[in-house]
Amino acid sequence: MRRPSYSTRVFKIFKVVPVKKIQFLQFSDIKLPPLNNRLHNINTMQLKKVFNILLLVTCYFVSNCANSQDSNQKLLSPEIFSVVVSTSPYSSTDITIPVQVFKPIGRHSGQTNESWPVVIFSHGRAGSAAARAAQKNPVNLDIVRYWHNKGYAVVAPTRPGYGNSNTEDPEDHGGRWSRSICTGNPDFNKTAQAASHAVKAVHTWLMTQNWADKNHLLLVGQSVGGLATVAACGQNWSGVMGCINFAGGTGGNPDASPGQSCRPDRLGEVLSESAKTTVVPSIWLYSANDKYWGEDAPKAWFKAFTENINPAAKTGTVEFFAAPAVGDNGHSLQTMGGKFWMPVVNEWLTKNGF
Repeated sequence: MRRPSYSTRVFKIFKVVPVKKIQFLQFSDIKLPPLNNRLHNINTMQLKKVFNILLLVTCYFVSNCANSQDSNQKLLSPEIFSVVVSTSPYSSTDITIPVQVFKPIGRHSGQTNESWPVVIFSHGRAGSAAARAAQKNPVNLDIVRYWHNKGYAVVAPTRPGYGNSNTEDPEDHGGRWSRSICTGNPDFNKTAQAASHAVKAVHTWLMTQNWADKNHLLLVGQSVGGLATVAACGQNWSGVMGCINFAGGTGGNPDASPGQSCRPDRLGEVLSESAKTTVVPSIWLYSANDKYWGEDAPKAWFKAFTENINPAAKTGTVEFFAAPAVGDNGHSLQTMGGKFWMPVVNEWLTKNGF
């Protein structure tokens, strides 16, 4: 049987391997000709053909990867706006905060003057002042991509007490950990109200933006941001259709007291207070191995919330999703447990017409 020429053989060689921002080609199964007496059958022209094929295919893959990365990078590079959070019972002065805005331009429409529904995303709280001061990115880009794929713009503020706006810490509840013991008199309502006060400033600013569909807003939050979202959801802001709480709470310390937060009974009271006035659908999502709250406390908080709903009022439905364990710490459910929560949230969004 006649052997195919080297220029027409099938090479199983290409596998794209992402390393940081660079895509490399890995040659995994190249069948080289045996270095024996057949070597003289390979002439210079055949070798040139083989090298040319390899060069063309390599250029194709590298070019497409680079173009894709450039496009995604441009898409996920936020516009930065400044919003003033006014003086309140939680801060002594006006505080200017940065707000990152990710518009899904190029993915759903080529129109730059289009308006989009908006997710207002509220970040969590690092355990140390140094870590809070170092915060630069209030939202994970994979979460931005998730919402872009659904046609939503994402607005993500860095609240007072974080990043460069850290001269005051309005969300400090006053509780402290001494080894595994929570001390002090934590005021979790202060944390919830201070955080939601900052988010309200962003909501007010958003109402002035022509690119925002002001009648289609979702509040989404992680950890303390989830607590802020539940609190804000009960305030019935204009245009808010629904609220998503990822692992919401405060007072946890996974190092000093893994799975057991400070005064979870008090936090339950704060969360359930919003039940009396919440009129839009909401969903709470927690993981079984959340080292900040544990598995049982969030279920107790949700039970208290449902029991506090005013039966005479027109209220939105509220749902709870108990995700299985995620990695070493289920507090990372949102960023690491997408395979669990995405189908649930997709169904929730569809069911409620979002």
